[in-house]
Amino acid sequence: MEGILPLWKERGMTSHDCVFKLRKILKTKKIGHTGTLDPDVDGVLPICVGKATKVVEYMMETGKGYIGEITLGYSTTTEDRSGEIVERVRVEAIPALEAIDDAMKHMEGTITQIPPMYSAVKVNGKKLYEYARAGETVERPVRLAEIKQFKRTSDLVIDEENGTVSWTFEVACGKGTYVRTLAVDLGEKLGFPAHMSDLTRILSGTFKPSDCLTLEQVAEKMEQLEIEKHLFPLEFGLKELPSFDITEDLWDKVKNGAVLPIDTVPKDLNVSMPIVFTYLQKAVSIYAVHPSKKDYLKPVKVLRNNL
Repeated sequence: MEGILPLWKERGMTSHDCVFKLRKILKTKKIGHTGTLDPDVDGVLPICVGKATKVVEYMMETGKGYIGEITLGYSTTTEDRSGEIVERVRVEAIPALEAIDDAMKHMEGTITQIPPMYSAVKVNGKKLYEYARAGETVERPVRLAEIKQFKRTSDLVIDEENGTVSWTFEVACGKGTYVRTLAVDLGEKLGFPAHMSDLTRILSGTFKPSDCLTLEQVAEKMEQLEIEKHLFPLEFGLKELPSFDITEDLWDKVKNGAVLPIDTVPKDLNVSMPIVFTYLQKAVSIYAVHPSKKDYLKPVKVLRNNL
């Protein structure tokens, strides 16, 4: 079995839980997910099966899209609704819509983020959430994030009893963005503690909700011997990389892992990124500029050496 299975991850389980269950359902060990989704988050989680696991690292680099909800009035240890409240301030002076929209617009582009303590970012070989669970604090690394779009998608919902204000949003972002932290940082810009009160991933690379199956549906398709119809070719995981269709003569070299002159590929191809070599409409290898010989390309990942 080989291909990419767009899974709809349901709430209450980790991404690793999904992989564990799929190994049993699909009866194969060679499975990997393409980017962690928190247990409280549902949405699109592409799963690589078989030879497609070779493209996991490239799929993790792709853009993501989310819809969710931000709540002003209190912040939490985890920056989402599952954490313990650490600060509460009643929202008496409700921000104007124009102020909210302006603050969100100013967070688009390349921004810096400090990852939440409850995250899998490693510091000194240990994950931040391990420090957090042990009650320890540690200096967190500042990271760059690319926010393509961050916009409000509803009117404000005012909860006078709890002194909170909420609204829904949509965000398109690059890899490694912490949407929880976006919510917290937005609240800070507006002068209130805040948290991300809801989140759903609606896009991962080229995959969207309509492409996805739930775990239950995967099991049904497996029983009906129809699961292959729902697997996308591994080429779908490489769509955001430049590609070059090779000749039969070049294929003889590529399948043996040959180092090639950089002028093998067209001059207008972006060689600052890995390049997907295709043959007979199949991705066969991924090449990149040689680390010590800048006029050459070397294979960094052989995908297929026989067709």
